[in-house]
Amino acid sequence: MNSESPLRVVVAGLGNMGRSHALAYHTNPGFEIAALINRSDVPLPDGLSGYGIRRSFDDALRDEKPDVACIATYSDSHADYVVRAFEAGCHVFVEKPLATTVADANRVVAAAKANGRKLVIGYILRHHPSWVRLIAEARKLGGPYVFRMNLNQQSSGHTWETHKQLMRTTSPIVDCGVHYLDVMLQITDARPVEVRGMGVRLTEEVAPTMYNYGHLQVLFDDGSVGWYEAGWGPMISETAFFVKDVISPKGCVSIVMKEGVKSDDIDTHTKTSTIRLHSAETGADGKFAKPDEMLSMEGEPGHQDLCDLEQAFVLKAIREDIDLTRHMEDAVKSLAVCLAADESVRSGKAVRL
Repeated sequence: MNSESPLRVVVAGLGNMGRSHALAYHTNPGFEIAALINRSDVPLPDGLSGYGIRRSFDDALRDEKPDVACIATYSDSHADYVVRAFEAGCHVFVEKPLATTVADANRVVAAAKANGRKLVIGYILRHHPSWVRLIAEARKLGGPYVFRMNLNQQSSGHTWETHKQLMRTTSPIVDCGVHYLDVMLQITDARPVEVRGMGVRLTEEVAPTMYNYGHLQVLFDDGSVGWYEAGWGPMISETAFFVKDVISPKGCVSIVMKEGVKSDDIDTHTKTSTIRLHSAETGADGKFAKPDEMLSMEGEPGHQDLCDLEQAFVLKAIREDIDLTRHMEDAVKSLAVCLAADESVRSGKAVRL
């Protein structure tokens, strides 16, 4: 592969994220789209309509011999698709969650190492300047930490249909939770040791074995604790649907959202508006030594901008041979926590990791 020539990429799965990643490849001169793959025809945005849509991932790997495979299909197909791409000689970008079992996640990581290929998992917040700042400020405080996080979505129409499709294989606390467990893991270097989960099926529109509201609690070996809450559907409350709060002995760092934002707006899932820094330091009079500091995050990237940044990182990782060991380890750990929470929901018992 000539280091100056564009990397040829196939994109499997043309849902919301797959189309956004394809647009990122289309506009980045470091990539060339070899094929778009989906089981059915879907509307394509401007810029992608000229590519056409193929049906078979395996045929595209064989015929196009791409340098990179982007996997944005449903979660239950991730592991098999990724391994086949590695065996075909591709580097891989795969949307989160990495797999639907820890064993499959480990199988994917082992395949990346065995084939000497790069594996980048779609933790989009790792490429967001505001979230990078939040994590850095939290690490400055030092642990042990209390993590308070959620992302609920009052969904209807097309979005609710997408959520129901996702819930055929993956619960909300797994699908979204991996993002925020990944944030926790980046802040504390401690090991998660125990997970507790609970969930409620709030609608007959999902299978009796699935739940559309879930909550997990995780304990770390340094004494840190965290909780994450996720609910999808037309019955979900808009009240406090977005909480991102990290507390330590020295103070806390939090995201403050603007008034009036809606949980169904995809940009609210990543945009931070303002970061509030609070110091627990007090003076001789026992009162706080300094006021809270408000860090404005105006001008931060939107959803497509973040996908562009994410794929720029894929290119950089390949071109510069970046060591992705910690990235892959954190992906497996965050998935393990969320799957343990799902197990706890179903068993009614805490799960030791």
